[in-house]
Amino acid sequence: MLKKVVLVALPGVAPFEFGVVCEVFGVDRSDSGGPQFDFTIAAAVPGPVRTSLGYDMLIAQDLSVAADADLIAIPAHHIRGRGEEGTDERVLQVVRDAVARGAWVLSVCSGAFVLAEAGVLDGRRATTHWMHVDRLRRRHPGIEVDADVLFVQDDKVVTSAGTAAGIDAALHIVRTELGAMATNVIARRMVVPPQRDGGQSQYIGSPIPGCRTDSLANVTEWMLEHLDDDLTIDQLARRALMSPRTFARKFRAESGTTPAAWLNRQRILRAQQLLEQTDEGLEQIAQRCGFGAAAVMRHHFLKVLQTTPTNYRRAFGQRVAG
Repeated sequence: MLKKVVLVALPGVAPFEFGVVCEVFGVDRSDSGGPQFDFTIAAAVPGPVRTSLGYDMLIAQDLSVAADADLIAIPAHHIRGRGEEGTDERVLQVVRDAVARGAWVLSVCSGAFVLAEAGVLDGRRATTHWMHVDRLRRRHPGIEVDADVLFVQDDKVVTSAGTAAGIDAALHIVRTELGAMATNVIARRMVVPPQRDGGQSQYIGSPIPGCRTDSLANVTEWMLEHLDDDLTIDQLARRALMSPRTFARKFRAESGTTPAAWLNRQRILRAQQLLEQTDEGLEQIAQRCGFGAAAVMRHHFLKVLQTTPTNYRRAFGQRVAG
């Protein structure tokens, strides 16, 4: 049973992500039928801890309080560059000990780097903020980094994407341990959904990838102008004055993906733009983007963005003046 929660304050801690853990686990909601946790904030060295915004928080407890915690939470913090001093070894050992005894471990945003440094993410699937996923992959190639999700649970190790995704991850742990009713009480008091749709893919601004050669650049520009057409490899290869096999090979070498995958991503990007900026119906948008039908567009949104066009528009659409 989830009872004792210890939040670790690290130098350069991000106040919002720190506050997310405090809000979910540190507030007594028993008067509303919700849970009350034994919640403690600790630091490797008790005393002032400087936040990422330049002010200090005074932390009274050391890490000894974490020895029997049911959950250790590591919030976002400043990511050190190469050559800078790493995370305090005492913090890393707290994380290792928690995993070894079967306790929950939660990271929010860049807190995943602490878990990675402790070695508890090796061989596991994990996530972090989409801006940091490439750095996490480079530094820790033994981790299967998923850039698309809001959070990942691997056994009892939970990593979350940026900022508000920490709320989703924390509520997921509450739901797993205490059930939907307790989670709903917390979510209602926080005025947030108890469970969000989709993953962080829908929040990533994806630039259109270019090709490095003029011949393929001309073809990709033409593809963008004809997204609503039924484009085939043979047709595209003819425009590039190549055989289909040569065109497909060169396209992958230049763009890093297949023509079909590139085309599908551009259609999704165009659909996202239309969902955000227009009041056009889903069928019309699907036709304009080359999906043909709203059901097909919905399939691709679910596969790539982990959300539906309707939910995407609800989250990001702007009301167009009539």
